[in-house]
Amino acid sequence: MGAVCSIARNQSLGNPSSTQVECSKRQRVSTFDIDERPRIFSCLPDEVSMQILGRVPRGCYSNLRMVSKTWNYVLRDSEIFKLRKELGLTEEWLYILLKDEEEKLQWHALDPLSGRWNSLPPMPDIVHEEECSQAVSGWSLWNAMGNTTIRLLSSIVKGWFGRKDSLDRTPFCGCAVGSLDGCLYVLGGFSKACAMRCVWRYDPQINVWTEVASMTTARAYCKTASLNNRLYAVGGVNRGRGGLAPLKSAEAYDPVTNTWTQISSMPFARSHIPPTAFLADMLKPIATGMTTLGGKLYVPQSLYSWPFFVDVGGEVYDPAVDSWTDMPNGMGEGWPARQAGTKLSVVVNGNLYALDPSSSLGSGKIKIYDPLEDAWKVVLRKVPVLGFTDSESPYLLAGFLGKLHVITKDNRDDIAVLQADTSKPASTSSSLSSSSSSSADSSDSEGDCWKSIASKSFGYVELVSCQVLDI
Repeated sequence: MGAVCSIARNQSLGNPSSTQVECSKRQRVSTFDIDERPRIFSCLPDEVSMQILGRVPRGCYSNLRMVSKTWNYVLRDSEIFKLRKELGLTEEWLYILLKDEEEKLQWHALDPLSGRWNSLPPMPDIVHEEECSQAVSGWSLWNAMGNTTIRLLSSIVKGWFGRKDSLDRTPFCGCAVGSLDGCLYVLGGFSKACAMRCVWRYDPQINVWTEVASMTTARAYCKTASLNNRLYAVGGVNRGRGGLAPLKSAEAYDPVTNTWTQISSMPFARSHIPPTAFLADMLKPIATGMTTLGGKLYVPQSLYSWPFFVDVGGEVYDPAVDSWTDMPNGMGEGWPARQAGTKLSVVVNGNLYALDPSSSLGSGKIKIYDPLEDAWKVVLRKVPVLGFTDSESPYLLAGFLGKLHVITKDNRDDIAVLQADTSKPASTSSSLSSSSSSSADSSDSEGDCWKSIASKSFGYVELVSCQVLDI
């Protein structure tokens, strides 16, 4: 059988078009060094074996890599994933970033089809000496004054963002997370009380973290989004003379050239008129979120200084002309906020969703933005999220498998992934008041809109961020 397969492998077909196909197949597997290693399946041509492995669920790859060195090599090579994309067999996995009791970050991936969780390698605990040396030199006089200034800096961050005091203990504190071309990106953050420019990329194909080009500006708590094969980093904070200074600048990363390019800065046009003169010196303009919609970047903005929080709408970036314009009034003013300074959203099937939290249990609302009426409308009235105000990040939003998902903690303190059925319209107040029986039916109906697709205990952890990769 092996000899027959070998003859079939090397035999040339008379049809020129078939010859081109065979040539294409040879090019596809040429990177595997066919002559230097055993075949994938001993009795089959490698191009046929590739077609077989390309159809195997990605969740099986970790076990299949242990079959042999050949299989390990093939299942880590980019060609197998290119083939899966051509076959339309890519899979969406959910990647969740958690923070444990010691403020250490950990990544976990969920395969929603099998319900299995996988742990990622830890992010490199590396601090660039040249970046920190610049920060240390700027802080040398302050350090000579003792730890008072460091505590002051930490209190400023806590005041702005309500975060715990961990700047000088935890690398990547305040880092931003993004995704591009099937990879995770972790941008900036604080390390040893200074904002960082470094960027790390996780490639799930080879299960490895690597450092890529650093941002042009050191940032913490910036907002990220991907558009047109570019990863955008907008706003955030950096160290200034008086402590932390908000950033209006923005930049874009090109994975092909491995370079960052500055783009037009946010004007913050509506932030120049504070509500009162008393708050003028206290409130700082910050970007509180970012999402991609219709080929543009939408960035809600606020004036913020804990506990004061004033919405000022937002701005829209058009990469085609490298310019910012004001966000529609209804969109910016009605954008639900998770907490002061944080506005989460997710786009599912071209629709923009956000979660409007509430202080009472189970009374949060899922809203959808209607661009025709420039208004946010309720699509689900009951969101099973526990303790909106007890956690730094009580919930996250994600879109995959064509559905809206909420990641939160359940009543056992496990991480739970809840899938929403937004096809069922939210009940109106009139229908709820029509009769007690209809009210009960409506309540039961909305309860049926949620389904738990996965849950797991990771110990005492807090949610930080999440991304969806489709490979």
